[in-house]
Amino acid sequence: MCPISGARCDILMTQSPTSLFKSQVERVSITCRVSQGISSYLNWYQQKPGQAPKLLIYHANSLHSGVPSRFSGSGSGTDYTLTISRLETEDVATYFSQQHNSYRPQ
Repeated sequence: MCPISGARCDILMTQSPTSLFKSQVERVSITCRVSQGISSYLNWYQQKPGQAPKLLIYHANSLHSGVPSRFSGSGSGTDYTLTISRLETEDVATYFSQQHNSYRPQ
């Protein structure tokens, strides 16, 4: 049984780096490698302490409404990347990826 509706539990997702320390104005990239192709059905989220996760990128490279353009996503098959082109103080957070089985999550 899969604990997350719409997710596949036979896919291993490995995100790196696990932690990152950068100065402002630097470009940051976070990668996610999956154990098998997922047809670009990958989301990226940002979560700040005490807050719910915020969707940044859906379908690997589509910017969610209201998300600053300094965030971008790329990749296909088994390798995906979240990039922040100009890191700002407000970007300090936890970032994570999620596989999903529909075009755009609600």
